[in-house]
Amino acid sequence: MTQGANGGAYTTVSPSKTSDAVLERLTRLHPKVIDLSLGRVERLLTRLDHPEQRLAPVVHVAGTNGKGSLLAFLRAMLEAAGRRVQAYTSPHLVRFHERIRLADGLIDEAALIALLERCEEANGPEPITFFEVTTAAAFLAFAEDALGERGADILLLETGLGGRLDATNVIARPALTAITPIGLDHQQFLGDTLAAIAGEKAGILKPGVTCVVGPQEAEALAVIEERAARVGAALHVHGRDWRFTPDSDGFRFENADGVRRLPMPALRGPHQMANAALAVACAGKLSGFGMDDKAIAGGVAAASWPGRLQRLSEGPLAALLPPGWELWLDGGHNPAAGAALAEALADWCDRPLHLVYGMLNTKGADGFLAPLAQLAKDLKAVTIPGEAASLSAEAAAEHAAEAGFDAAPAESVAAALDAIVGQAQKPARILICGSLYLAGQVLADNR
Repeated sequence: MTQGANGGAYTTVSPSKTSDAVLERLTRLHPKVIDLSLGRVERLLTRLDHPEQRLAPVVHVAGTNGKGSLLAFLRAMLEAAGRRVQAYTSPHLVRFHERIRLADGLIDEAALIALLERCEEANGPEPITFFEVTTAAAFLAFAEDALGERGADILLLETGLGGRLDATNVIARPALTAITPIGLDHQQFLGDTLAAIAGEKAGILKPGVTCVVGPQEAEALAVIEERAARVGAALHVHGRDWRFTPDSDGFRFENADGVRRLPMPALRGPHQMANAALAVACAGKLSGFGMDDKAIAGGVAAASWPGRLQRLSEGPLAALLPPGWELWLDGGHNPAAGAALAEALADWCDRPLHLVYGMLNTKGADGFLAPLAQLAKDLKAVTIPGEAASLSAEAAAEHAAEAGFDAAPAESVAAALDAIVGQAQKPARILICGSLYLAGQVLADNR
């Protein structure tokens, strides 16, 4: 027998019965991967007796970039304060289980299968998207985990897409909401302008609930402020109510309570300092969780979030590189992520930089690549394995050439690494980038 999410026991899983098999069945319940609506998930949650109403206090996060990193910093702070933290994030990198973090760790296989099958049975053959039905399963897991022997203190909940019609937006009164920087992404679903996208993200604001707002373009902030005034949500806004300034060994955080000095964030890049500062601002608005200065500083210095400017120093792919070379990985995939990545790489001047690149055909390739074109020597483009929506290696190489790269397609990441090493004159850095799905495949292949 295996311990379940609610402290009960699930029958040991047969080797022939896997969560992957159940998840594959769930993808067939709706003809579209994305179809934004709340009606279907609300129907299923009603049939499941509303697990979304039995959760630990919720921090609900929307935005374009930095949502996962914000949650990683905030989780590290809460855990440093001794709190039992749940987290819901997407997409996963290697295994679906990464999306559902219970207070004692990632959900186990037996519990996941049982919860998915409960949702499958309750839904029946009615249309529902994969994200909607798996979000319902996550709410079941979190509700039962919160009622277990040791319980949970808080749930960090990341939107999947947008906010207003996102399946996570069924929490009537979260403890706190937060909006990370908003940029252009998923325009086919959220709108073609920054204002339209901000309107969708601001849909998570709730009456009487404070929203902590990260750095925003003026156009996006105006939309958030209008929504907050309309629903009666207090805002705690970067640049007005709180701010941060980099210094030699970390950053200064300032709000109405004074100035706090924080260490250098564990996650690399100037954009991660902004994410860490947003987490500090959120911590200041979460009363009753015991996050003192020591816990907050410890969380900033200890947070971990794979696939975000991560160095791969071991594993089969890393072993393909000669001594003196470095292999890095980043899952950013939109124009703002490209700009942030370029800023983070600006001081990598001591050796040449080569890119291995793959991207989904739903993303803005040119906008992502343009900021990087002045930093990298050349680029090898790959098709993302197992992703029907991937750009082909040839199409990705064409986009890269248009952005100014010396670009060529490669059959695989391993082949790209071999080609770069074979053509190089001296040790260099290689960055694999362009997609979280590519990052996940690389992490799987490098185990």
